[in-house]
Amino acid sequence: MFSLQNKTAVITGGGSGIGRAISELFAKQGATVHILELSKENTAATIAAIEATGGKVFGHSCNVANQQEVVEVFNKIGKVDILVNNAGIAHIGKADTTSEADFTKVFDVNVKGAYNCLFAVIPLMRNNGGGAILNMASIATLVGIPDRFAYSMSKGAVFAMTLSVAKDYLQDNIRCNSISPARVHTPFVDGFIAKNYAGKEEEIFEKLSKSQPMGRMGKPEEVASLALYLCSDESGFITGCDYPIDGGFIKLNN
Repeated sequence: MFSLQNKTAVITGGGSGIGRAISELFAKQGATVHILELSKENTAATIAAIEATGGKVFGHSCNVANQQEVVEVFNKIGKVDILVNNAGIAHIGKADTTSEADFTKVFDVNVKGAYNCLFAVIPLMRNNGGGAILNMASIATLVGIPDRFAYSMSKGAVFAMTLSVAKDYLQDNIRCNSISPARVHTPFVDGFIAKNYAGKEEEIFEKLSKSQPMGRMGKPEEVASLALYLCSDESGFITGCDYPIDGGFIKLNN
């Protein structure tokens, strides 16, 4: 079950954190993995880890906010069976404390970046007889998260795009779903805490961990397992759905 043999998967932001876990698991299950990533260092490390276990993987330096770059990379890859729109950035701020520049930056990566990949991959999937698209949304699409105005906006847009794509391409055998993680412990999270809460790292980490009713953050591998199911043939009757993976955050925080 959950074999990805003879499938080609593109994973944006696939060099670290959740993206790396998805890249490694998909390669383990037989997919040829293409990582779209700005960090050459992260890409190289992930490629080395995958190749060490016999997986097939390629890295592409690509800014997902640049449509021309994205289209060129996808056309170079050619056949794409799976797209995971995972690349994204976070931001702390409310509506009146978020600068226009920061708002635009979050929008360009999280929203325009996802759109650019959809724009590039859908014609390829249509010509190939179909495919599976998975967008990385967030619990911020479903509940109010304090001080995350721009980030919540961007993930809400990703959620809405998921529904639109799922509806528009039913006849093309293209499925589109999304995952909404709560806090997941990745190097990104550690860096984010260090940058924004210097001197309070342990306190903030514990606070964020305990915000999930399970009392901990998720693991990238747990998100990757859900991604595998939603991108495999076993989930062939599922489209237009969002799957929270949140340690009970949405339903049990009362």
